[in-house]
Amino acid sequence: MSDIAKFIFGFKRFQKDYFCADSTVFQNLREEQKPRALLIGCSDSRVDPALLTGCAPGELFVVRNVANLVPPCEDDGGHHGVSAAVEFAVRSLEVEHIIVLGHCNCGGIKALLRVGGGGRSGAFIDAWVDIAAKARDQVLEELSTRDANVQQRACEQAAILISLENLLSFPWVRERVEAGKLYLHGWYFDFESGELFSYLPETKAFELLVPRCP
Repeated sequence: MSDIAKFIFGFKRFQKDYFCADSTVFQNLREEQKPRALLIGCSDSRVDPALLTGCAPGELFVVRNVANLVPPCEDDGGHHGVSAAVEFAVRSLEVEHIIVLGHCNCGGIKALLRVGGGGRSGAFIDAWVDIAAKARDQVLEELSTRDANVQQRACEQAAILISLENLLSFPWVRERVEAGKLYLHGWYFDFESGELFSYLPETKAFELLVPRCP
């Protein structure tokens, strides 16, 4: 119960800042939201998108799932939560940026690599992370002689590229990208060093965007 009490106290602090004080933030957000960016991040408790980006309520539309994955566009009548969120962000909110944010020591990517080695993590998790199976297979083939840590990091970053590729399989995403109205970004957060990397198509590599603290 101590954890729940902490959460309740945290809500009271949030309430004080945004409702009790003379704040107009939620007065302006009552009717609509106008975030300029969609961030697709991992469910990992160490990687909170709003905390990492310093965003206030209403500034960032967020989708979180295991391993920050985006499935390909599939019009099969199934339940597609991530696809629905992307559709709403792009077609209704008309966001200008989509950021896929991966991170080091990702449990979802560990599960993906475990499945590649013949292991199991769980029926739902294994099926979900299989979205990035191509990234896993590529890493295990190209880095077969490297240690597990190198393979893990490479797979985490390769999975981000799979999600960016899958985003372009949605016709209304591709149309806006080609029209210069939507920009896709692949970010990688190393919480061991505190560094942020961004994928650059020009170099085909994740380049340092924000260096570690001096």
